[in-house]
Amino acid sequence: MGGVTNSSKAKSQTRHRLIRRRLLQWFDGHARDLPWRNTGDPYAIWISEIMLQQTRGETVKPYYLRFLKRFPTVEKLARARIDTVLKHWEGLGYYTRARNLHRAAREIVTRYEGHLPTTRDELVTLPGIGSYTAGAIASIAFDRREPVVDGNVTRVLCRLFRVRTDPKRADVHKQLWSLAAELLPRVRPGDHNQALMELGSEICLPRNPRCNECPLVRTCEARRRGEETALPVKRPKKELPTITVAIGVIYKDGRILIDKRKPDGLLGGLWEFPGGKQEAGESLRDALHREVREELGIRIEVAHSLMVIRHAYSHFRVRLHVFECTFLSGKPRCRSCTAFKWVRPNELGRYAFPAANSRIIKSLWPKTKSKPAS
Repeated sequence: MGGVTNSSKAKSQTRHRLIRRRLLQWFDGHARDLPWRNTGDPYAIWISEIMLQQTRGETVKPYYLRFLKRFPTVEKLARARIDTVLKHWEGLGYYTRARNLHRAAREIVTRYEGHLPTTRDELVTLPGIGSYTAGAIASIAFDRREPVVDGNVTRVLCRLFRVRTDPKRADVHKQLWSLAAELLPRVRPGDHNQALMELGSEICLPRNPRCNECPLVRTCEARRRGEETALPVKRPKKELPTITVAIGVIYKDGRILIDKRKPDGLLGGLWEFPGGKQEAGESLRDALHREVREELGIRIEVAHSLMVIRHAYSHFRVRLHVFECTFLSGKPRCRSCTAFKWVRPNELGRYAFPAANSRIIKSLWPKTKSKPAS
């Protein structure tokens, strides 16, 4: 029995060495030219990893470059106003990432004298950094031998090792982290991790994997058994609920009323046009009257419909019914917001808005001589 065990272990180690070698050879010849791969600055690598959470690399590139131009050091990010940070994050979504980034920058300055911590255990204590992000930063920025498992790596590992159970199960998730750790080379762990992620992003695709271009095709158990499109095992998708929202573009003397969401929760700290969720049995206009009264304590006249916007978040969809409105009476005061302002249409671009609200702003451009100020 001991001989069989040793033989199996030797075969496994040989296979792992083959995977490491082929993966790094492929990465050296096929890695995309991405701006965060052309720096050794731990701060810049950290920014990229936070931006890349739940967002594709090609989407991130312009935001990354613009963000680093405005906040080139952790000190400058820590000193910035959160409104400024959110404005430079605008369009990337998942705004909790930006708020955590700002909080973490302040902690790095106060706790670590402006130097990003180098170990996984220290990194995970910072806001917005979990196991995956800590492993990515530690390995890429500091050459630490730390594994990473994200969606792309999960897909590669499930196919490579023919994992036929739900990867979201706790025991299977733990197994995948163990596999990722076993595969890690002693040299170039950061490049190895990036290669795994790159393979999942560009070759080992969810629906139509490009197996003929894969450097690991000969060692892939799922491919050998014709199961590459069946893995990873997927849970049935739940139908997303749809929330109907009434929103008012409220005018007074040529200015528009906007208010600021509370700092916590979804879209916290962003500016928006007043309004809210339609309740059962309510008309859209009645909902808007009620929401504006509860939110700001004012009365408005709801005129005509401007547009209907459909937008999806991770756990629900919204249908936004936008109305042009006129201020009638009352003194605005924040009942369920943190601030409000009357701004000219061409000033709206100075404020960070959720993506759906930004589409409303674009529709207002024809009413002005110029686009909103940036």
